[in-house]
Amino acid sequence: MILDATCAPSDISYPTDLGLLNQARKHTEKIIDLLYEQVKNQLDRKPRTYRKLARKNYLKVAKKRRPFREERRKSLKQQLQYIRRNISHIKQLVKMGANLSKLSNRQYKILLVISEIYRQQLWLYENNKKSIDDRIVSLNQPHIRPIVRGKAGKTVEFGAKLSASYFDGYVFLDRISWNNFNESTDLKTQIESFKNYTGYYPESVHVDKIYRTQKNRAWCKERGIRISGPPLGRPPANISKEKKKQAAEDEKIRSSIEGKFGQGKRRFSLDCVMTKLSQTSKTAIAITFLVMNLSTYLSRLLRDFLCLFVSNLPFLRFNISKHYNLLNFSKQKLIFSPSLNNQ
Repeated sequence: MILDATCAPSDISYPTDLGLLNQARKHTEKIIDLLYEQVKNQLDRKPRTYRKLARKNYLKVAKKRRPFREERRKSLKQQLQYIRRNISHIKQLVKMGANLSKLSNRQYKILLVISEIYRQQLWLYENNKKSIDDRIVSLNQPHIRPIVRGKAGKTVEFGAKLSASYFDGYVFLDRISWNNFNESTDLKTQIESFKNYTGYYPESVHVDKIYRTQKNRAWCKERGIRISGPPLGRPPANISKEKKKQAAEDEKIRSSIEGKFGQGKRRFSLDCVMTKLSQTSKTAIAITFLVMNLSTYLSRLLRDFLCLFVSNLPFLRFNISKHYNLLNFSKQKLIFSPSLNNQ
């Protein structure tokens, strides 16, 4: 049995604090326009939003390849001030009789998300921090969270984190979460699911370093399950050839689940989940794993058919040659028979 975790990135642009605030500001301006139409008879003029100036200030920093830290903080402060002014305008328009129910469901949801983004970004700016719990990185998909992977090229991915198990050529999706979690806590549940499915515990479990905790090792030892990898503590000075060979074999076995993740991301579009809602994204990810297993099953079915065909090939050759000889004999009989030629 092989265990590992991966991330299914969603289809969003790379999030930045400044770009997220700029999007939030533009949406608040659209909401102000809609609410103003309801109460414009009660006002002398439309509330000021300074949208042209706000966009100019945003582009001034966003177009730079590497803006200075002071410039970026100044631009963040400006966008936060624009959003605070727009939110106060929305509250005033509502007090004057504007009805939020006239907004579409999407606009009302975005308004709630904007208020949370403003709170988070204001806290980050005032405390000079770079991270916060439950950080929103997408205005249209607020359920997405940053998943720190620590891999070359992609230190952070934005999407759902998956915990999966692999045995007998099939990969099983055990857990989907939008929050970052420690996959080592799923080892016991995954092994128990394996036992419920097969009726027995696996002989060995092949995992990477994060799974090899003391609790997981002790739990596997009680049930007679060998866990891959070197033991805890200082490595011995001399390692026998058998242990080196066993470690190399374990690593080869463990790499098969990485190949399955690569197949899902390259061939079955798991590298870019295009659905937008939380539940539909989870459904799309689960269907991807289902299709991967069906593909494995069909390939095995085709292999068994070809093996059966090849095993029966001598018998087929004998029958084909037999029928071919009878056909030639009948043709010769028709050609050289005088009675048939006269007729």
